[in-house]
Formats: sequence, structure tokens, C-alpha cells
Amino acid sequence: MAAEIVNPRSTDADTDARADLAFDPAFALHRGGKMAIRATVPIRDKDDLSLAYTPGVAKVCTAIADRPELVHDYTWKSQVVAVVTDGTAVLGLGDIGPEASLPVMEGKAILFKQFGGVDAVPLALGTTDTDEIIETVVRLAPSFGGVNLEDISAPRCFEIERRLQERLDIPVFHDDQHGTAIVTLAALRNAARLTGRALGELRAVISGAGAAGVAIAKFLLEAGIGDVAVADRKGLVSPDRGDLTDVKRELAGLTNRARLSGSLDSALSGADVFIGVSGGTVPEPAIASMAPGAFVFAMANPNPEVHPDIAHQYASVVATGRSDYPNQINNVLAFPGIFAGALQVRASRITEGMKLAAANALADVVGDELAADYVIPSPFDERVAPAVTAAVAAAARAEGVARR
Repeated sequence: MAAEIVNPRSTDADTDARADLAFDPAFALHRGGKMAIRATVPIRDKDDLSLAYTPGVAKVCTAIADRPELVHDYTWKSQVVAVVTDGTAVLGLGDIGPEASLPVMEGKAILFKQFGGVDAVPLALGTTDTDEIIETVVRLAPSFGGVNLEDISAPRCFEIERRLQERLDIPVFHDDQHGTAIVTLAALRNAARLTGRALGELRAVISGAGAAGVAIAKFLLEAGIGDVAVADRKGLVSPDRGDLTDVKRELAGLTNRARLSGSLDSALSGADVFIGVSGGTVPEPAIASMAPGAFVFAMANPNPEVHPDIAHQYASVVATGRSDYPNQINNVLAFPGIFAGALQVRASRITEGMKLAAANALADVVGDELAADYVIPSPFDERVAPAVTAAVAAAARAEGVARR
């Protein structure tokens, strides 16, 4: 019998911690990772081997070299997405680094497969330098049909997405921005329909001027909302502030048509919609000051900006980012179908029209079942991904970015 190897630095506390991890169901599920690569063709004998690898593979390589578009038909490129992060803005955990981000990236990859039938590969990069991230992804891009940027901190995420899309002819999509915005718009459309109002009649206030807040504000304006104001930690984003980043300065020029200034709480007075993507808190009196029949989408995780029980006292529709309350604003409702549709038609990019089509399709899934506790479908509703996929593919063709 081999002698037991003892770590001289190990303590009783270490032993207790390992024991605790062994019995924690989250750690049990994650042991060994949550995904693996498997072959889609058999290798049973030398004939299979000669086709899957040398010499047969040489014919395929030569054909692709002569006609590069064949790579979509004879490799996995047309059905696989790179899930790219630098680990700087992971969930509500913040800048925890690339290794610690991997469980989330693996999770994202299996959601792509489970809900959209799209294969995805997690890539956690060992750099936070904007130029290095861009150059790395550009060099990896020939292997993939799309790039999903994930958990990259603002404001770098805006530049990284923009510059990558300029250099690549495959879709580049920052889900923290656009996925959140798409699902939010879908829920808001249905909340408005439920209460007999149009988007153009609504004034919204967003708490949080990071990736999600900026994207939601721009997307709601694109969709025709009456007005939207955005607040960061220092108050409302407005042109009279001298401390704005370039991104917030642009946002100030697009939003807040009412020219409100001051605090988030003051802006909520008479507002029709509150959208929280900040992780902060909103006091009950501020929610109580909103217009009758207001909508409260308090989406911070795990603790919403205002507790749903409090929000329900004043709002006609309440949504959160949590799965244990109705109306969960969950990005998994959007990104698998969006990429499935884009890959299906070999789109070169994901346009505003494709995103609007995704939001409308997602809202339409609810249909006649619409109710205050059901303005957005469940992630497990099997109608969601096919509806979003079809809508995105059709929009890509209509907008001229489809290549098949």
C-alpha cells in the first residue's frame, strides 16, 4: 500500500473546507467541469480513420483552400460560437479573473447547446488589455461562426465589440448588453399591452449606466419609448455633468429628453417604468412616487434593487432577474436563438433589426396567456428558441446580411 501524502501546510480548517465542498451540490455538479468535446462521426476501423484523418482529410483541406466558403459546409465553423471573457465583470462578482470566470463561461456554453442547439467553446483570456483582447479574438476567429463576448467590464466592452465587428465578417455580440436589452424590451412590450398602453406613452428610468443600462436605454429608444433617463452612482446622466465618460456623454445626448437632473429617486416621481441593472437599492418611497400602474423591473442578482413584495404594492407588473419569482428577465431567452438564427443564414453581423425581431418574437410567444405574472415566457418554454431563431434569420435576410 502506498504511503499517504500529507501536505505539511494543510490544517484542520482545510480538511473541514474540503468536506464542506464535497457535500455542496453546486460543487458536486461542477466537479470535472460541465462540458466535454465529442466526435460526431465514428472511428471504428482503418477505413474510418483514413476518411476522418489522413489521407481523406487532405481532399477537404484542398477544396477549402480553393473555395474558402466551403469551410462552412465541411467543418464545425458554421455551428460553433466562441464565448470570450477576460473575467473582469463576472455576474455580480466583479473582477475575479479568467480562471474564476470559467464556470460561468462553461455554463454559458451549455446553455447555447441546451436551448439553441448551438455548440460553444469557453475562452477565458489572460489579458485585460483592450488591444490584446481584440487581436487575440481576431486571430481565433477563423475557427468560429460567431463571437459571444461575456462579462467584460464597461466601458472597454463597448470598444471591444465595436472594433471586433469592424474587423470580422461573423456576428460579434456582447450578451451583457444586447441580450439583456432584448429580453427587457420583450417584457416591456407585453406589460404595455397588458395595460393598454403604447411604448411611446411611457417614461422609463434606468438605474445603472454600465453595459446593460446603456444598451437597454439605446434599445428602448430604437423601439420608440417616450423617454428614458439613466442614473449612475452620481445621479442622472445629463449633459450638464462634467464627469462623464465618452460613452455616458453620448448617452446624455440621446436620453433624458425631459432634461431631468439630480437623483434617481427624484426621477422616479411620476415615472411609468423602473429598470434596475445596478445592484444598488431603491427606497420604497421612490417606488411609491411612480405613476399609477407602473412597471418595476428590478433585475439585480441576487438581491433586486427593490424587493418584489414591496414593488407589488405600487406596480401593476413586477419583473426580476431571479428564477424564484415570476417574470424572470433571463438572457437565455435571447442569445441561443439569436445565434442559431444568425448561424443558420451565415449572417455577417447582428443588426438592430435582428435584435428588434428577436424581442418581438419573444414577446409574441406569450400570446393570449398574457397576465401580470406572465409578461415574458419561461426559459424552458420550448417555443422560445425556434421563434427567436426564425425571426432573426428572416430579419438577417431582409437586412441584407445573410449569406445563404
